[in-house]
Amino acid sequence: MAPSPRDADPVLQNEMDEVSEAINKTIGRLLPETDLAENKLYEAMRHGTLGGGKRLRPFLVVHSAALFNVDPARARRVAAALEFVHCYSLIHDDLPAMDDAALRRGKPTVHKQYDEATAILAGDALLTLAFEVLSESETHEDPRVRCELIKALAKASGGHGMAGGQMLDLIAENEEFDLGTISRMQRMKTGMLMAFACESGAILGKAGEPQRRALRSYAFDLGLAFQVTDDILDVEADPQDTGKDTGKDSQAGKATFVSTLGKEQAKERAEMLVKQAVSHLHVLDGRAKMLKDLAFYVLERRV
Repeated sequence: MAPSPRDADPVLQNEMDEVSEAINKTIGRLLPETDLAENKLYEAMRHGTLGGGKRLRPFLVVHSAALFNVDPARARRVAAALEFVHCYSLIHDDLPAMDDAALRRGKPTVHKQYDEATAILAGDALLTLAFEVLSESETHEDPRVRCELIKALAKASGGHGMAGGQMLDLIAENEEFDLGTISRMQRMKTGMLMAFACESGAILGKAGEPQRRALRSYAFDLGLAFQVTDDILDVEADPQDTGKDTGKDSQAGKATFVSTLGKEQAKERAEMLVKQAVSHLHVLDGRAKMLKDLAFYVLERRV
């Protein structure tokens, strides 16, 4: 049995903490405070990005890039850009028109801390900032690499990716989804950004297709496992532990892995997905230990 996050492998936990601290510093530099009249917008953007979070996606970027000896500073910029997209989606997801959540990462959501209009603008600004960061030569000197990163993140974020998955999530409040449709929804909503996180390291390192395919496959299985455990936490966890509202999916009548499979079968499915995810890493010749350890962390997490 893998260690739980309450008693996590100290090597993994230390690395996660170091990545989180480094990404927070990068985000802080990319989102400086200002004395201009529009400072409220930047305050809201910082509130939505710098207030905790597991930073799993940045961890995946940093460690997939390390497999190909990519400059860590470049990897951190891509990781920050991805986190801007992820955090924009959370800000919008928490709005009254969507999940109407009051808590995120143990703090008031952006629309509660500020107001709905500011929250919308903060999300919009974070999304566009992500592509600005990827377009700059500091991210990579090769413009073809920068274009590939921009295209990959756009695809992962849009109608065929996260936004499309969120649309399916809204539809799920009024329609019954079978297991295949739930899996597709979560592959789009969660898996596509995780796939970008892993593949971006290979793009930065100009890796070959076998390595890129292995990292994509790992990420999709990991993303589904993450969502299954999220569904389990939504019915099991205490909001004080998770730092966000729980029970929202069942209140909205949404089809989830737990509502469709039952809690025990959902746990078995998460275990199967993690084993599958890890199996894809064999082509990397044992160099992806941190990615393997992270997969078991996702399986056993309690927050």
